[in-house]
Amino acid sequence: MHEPKSSSQDPAPPRRVALLGFGTVGRAVAKILCERSDAQLRLTHIYNRSVARKKQPWIPNDVIWTEDFDAILNSNVDIVIELIGGLAPAEEFVRSALQARKSVVTANKQLIARHGPDLLQLASANNCHLEFGASVAGGVPVLPALRTGLSGDRLHGIAGILNGTCNYILSRLESDRIPFSEALEEAQALGYAEADASEDLDGGDARSKLSILALAGLHARVSPTGIRARTIRTIDAVDFDYAADLGCTIRQISRAELKNTTLFAEVGPSLVPASSPFGRVQRNLNLVLTSGKYGGDMAFLGAGAGGDPTAVAVVSDLMFVAESLSGGPRPQSSLQLTSPKVSCNFETPWYLRFWVKDQPGIIASLAAILSAHQLNIDAVLQKPGFDKNALPFVITLEPCRDSQLQPALQEMSTQPFALRACLSLPILP
Repeated sequence: MHEPKSSSQDPAPPRRVALLGFGTVGRAVAKILCERSDAQLRLTHIYNRSVARKKQPWIPNDVIWTEDFDAILNSNVDIVIELIGGLAPAEEFVRSALQARKSVVTANKQLIARHGPDLLQLASANNCHLEFGASVAGGVPVLPALRTGLSGDRLHGIAGILNGTCNYILSRLESDRIPFSEALEEAQALGYAEADASEDLDGGDARSKLSILALAGLHARVSPTGIRARTIRTIDAVDFDYAADLGCTIRQISRAELKNTTLFAEVGPSLVPASSPFGRVQRNLNLVLTSGKYGGDMAFLGAGAGGDPTAVAVVSDLMFVAESLSGGPRPQSSLQLTSPKVSCNFETPWYLRFWVKDQPGIIASLAAILSAHQLNIDAVLQKPGFDKNALPFVITLEPCRDSQLQPALQEMSTQPFALRACLSLPILP
């Protein structure tokens, strides 16, 4: 005679889910949850301002729409999805949910970059989960990989193309040599860039993401504002001509390397070999490379933005949390974080592009300045056919520290023949 199955083997009840924010990503998440055939997750609440205008006929009738976050906080919801974005009121909502022992899934890169370590500690103290896999690289599962697949390695370096807007603009300059302003207008027309694209173009978006990657992969606590960000606005189409002569192209690269107690980190345009993984990434794709002591190099490539790819990452985090809760709530293991000194003083070869009014002795004057700062010239490149009153040319340098180069750049910018400040780009392997 067979023993009856114990109640512990019965299917776990569905986890009740509240969605904060019903924008592009929120709608995509709701659609996935409503179309899922399994009973692991159940959408019960949607929070948004002006919900009367947001309601959709495809949302089940038993889903509660509300403009009152306290109604969610005081409900029996198990997991809160935060897709409001920004810091206020998102930070307050997430903290309140965690304090109420509700697990949180978020795609909010600003929130995690600035408050991630504290929020993780709060989640652990309240025996619940905080997952943020969609906060970097959208649908590219790099953060879940850092949490699980690479957790056995000891990572020492992370580098990536983390901003699809910048990558679209730079790849358009590369392919058609169009003006920067035209490429930006295209990106805005396609919805890749906001009307004010400063956060993308000047590196703010990418350095927030790099801060999160450093937290998850290198276990380093670093504020985004502590990472130097260089703009891509200074890149001209002619730079791609010179880069091609060097076997390279130009991409916005975010990189972090942990050496002892120093985290070398920076975001900005860089020369990369055209045949490298970074050089082959086109349009608005994202790519993240990790370097580990034991596992070597790993690559993650995919769509870094958009409602559907980001929604997939959010729902994947939801499923991870639901499965964890089904095994019994338990605190997340707290990361052992360090607070390293942050430096942008990388040692690399350099690409220096000048715009000058042509006259005798320019190269000699620049060579004297470089020599005085103990910097060695590797090559001089000058293409014919340009107006002598606005002549671009390039000097490449042998490897040197950023701190050695900066004083020389300041001195060279004061020369009477200089029409613009010198553009300096690291040349990456």
